[in-house]
Amino acid sequence: MLQTSRRQFLATGLAAGIHLAGPSRSSAAAVPANDAIRLGFISCGGRANELMSAFTRVDGVAVTALCDPDDSRLGKAKERFSDASGHTDLRQLLDAENVDAVVVATCNHWHCLAAIWAMQAGKDVYVEKPLSHTQWEGDQAVAAARKYGRICQLGTQQRSDPMQADIKQFLHDDSALGKLTSVRVNRFGVRGSIGRRTTPLEIPASVDYNLWLGPAQDQPIFRDKLQYDWHWDWNTGSGEMGNWGVHVLDDVRNVVFRDQVSLPKRILGGGGRVVWDDAGQTPNVHFAWFDTGIAPVVIGLSNLTAGPDAKGSPKHPGPGSGYIAYCEGGRLEGQRGRATAFDADGREVRQFRGTSGMGIHQQNFIEAVRSRRSEDLNADVETGNHSTGWCNLANVAFQAGGQFRHEALQAVDVDGWPELMREMHEHMLAHRISPADPGLKVSSVLTLDPETGKFTGDSAAANRWMRREYRAGFVVPELV
Repeated sequence: MLQTSRRQFLATGLAAGIHLAGPSRSSAAAVPANDAIRLGFISCGGRANELMSAFTRVDGVAVTALCDPDDSRLGKAKERFSDASGHTDLRQLLDAENVDAVVVATCNHWHCLAAIWAMQAGKDVYVEKPLSHTQWEGDQAVAAARKYGRICQLGTQQRSDPMQADIKQFLHDDSALGKLTSVRVNRFGVRGSIGRRTTPLEIPASVDYNLWLGPAQDQPIFRDKLQYDWHWDWNTGSGEMGNWGVHVLDDVRNVVFRDQVSLPKRILGGGGRVVWDDAGQTPNVHFAWFDTGIAPVVIGLSNLTAGPDAKGSPKHPGPGSGYIAYCEGGRLEGQRGRATAFDADGREVRQFRGTSGMGIHQQNFIEAVRSRRSEDLNADVETGNHSTGWCNLANVAFQAGGQFRHEALQAVDVDGWPELMREMHEHMLAHRISPADPGLKVSSVLTLDPETGKFTGDSAAANRWMRREYRAGFVVPELV
């Protein structure tokens, strides 16, 4: 199957411009420390520019190639890196001999295909989160890294914050708060409507729309802006769960479970896109329960204000973007760059301070490119695939859900779930949204086989959302 997939790839026009004759110079052995690692950036948007700043602060890195289907973005990046070659089509960049590794900071729907094409072309890859648009394609990215012997890091930079090791020592080795009992995860951040047009959005003349779409379907766009708001369209994005949820759920996998839980065994999810009458499809209120086999995890997410006349998010326990690890002897509240531990009586017992991991994470990738040891990575592609998987599964639960029913929620009886459901209920009432609102959905309990990555039994119908249809010319190759 692996050889067939490779032959098929080579035989089609998809591989035009992709150098597959042999691996790049960095694949055979460790790269000498005095040799520059030559980076190509696939996308020159906002996040890419942040990553350009981070990578160029790492010693021994040179930006040698730039790519974006939007000529205006590419032109601005060329002003910043005048000696770098510029490309509209990423396949031209991947054919460049002066590129050792690429940074993929595209829309979500491009992440896996761009990463796989790059690895097939002999390049190492730093790919932004979430790794995948569907779990199946994430599995193919992992297979590509292993098959082609490439270094592939996911951009969950909090993995590189030294604070995380201190928290793991405190929670697990020291068992300072006792046995873990449950986990609460939050992502509360106010956003606004993306608008709803009566006629399809006119694509700017500066954009090669065929290349911008890539694997996604060619569907009319009725939101107000092409860029960024693609996050809230299932065709190109993963909603807030894939945008911010991946960070907080990755922290839980890393710090709370020490990566002992790859994917959950069961999940129930629901929510809706309510209040805003816009062109968005992904939920702006989302909740889920994950059965890990160790301790239950629940997540609450909202992009709405506390109410129609409020400006901030609704009240909730713990940080707005973070987690609470409840233990027999207290709790730990963690978020980007800091955490606080409390005893069973609510008294603060320790504080942790760190960074976002930016800078350190990019340096970690470059060091692994030099050493040729994927085990040196703080967020190897397989680790990233698992953390992204929790978000993909939460999205599948929403997509597979039916009309909201309180009885469905009662199928889950674990610590933290009744409290989260009460908060969500009050949140909806504050916006005058009734449980019968057609915008609200909830799934049944979906059972996943973590070994196969597929839903089983009565949940099998949900497998339709684990893989997507790709446009001709932009098909993710099947490697496993």
